[in-house]
Amino acid sequence: MAEQEQAFVVRDRRASGGSDVPPASTPDAKQTPPPLASQEAVALPVTFSSFVISLGSSSLMLMGEQLDPHQEAVSVNLPQAKEIIDLLSVLEEKTKGNLTSEEQTVLRDMLYALRMKYVTLASPK
Repeated sequence: MAEQEQAFVVRDRRASGGSDVPPASTPDAKQTPPPLASQEAVALPVTFSSFVISLGSSSLMLMGEQLDPHQEAVSVNLPQAKEIIDLLSVLEEKTKGNLTSEEQTVLRDMLYALRMKYVTLASPK
């Protein structure tokens, strides 16, 4: 006789406490729609350059720059902005000779821009 294929059923018992009833069919189950494509967060890899840019952006915001017109402005906090600039300076010193040319350029240019903005804001008028 010819072998007959048997169908099999997979039941996910994790969310239902072990019963054979699928979780979506229980009356208490909350059904949430899948996220929309525009709401899905895309995880970009963290690189040294993106880290430097993130710290630099934070420092710029603390110096009164509004990087996103849809966000509220952050109050100016020059001491905290200077701490971030100092942190980037330490990174520059400690990573000397260990960065790619692109990473070194990003760090050098970010530090230059931050220092110039800080000096402009901190100097007496």
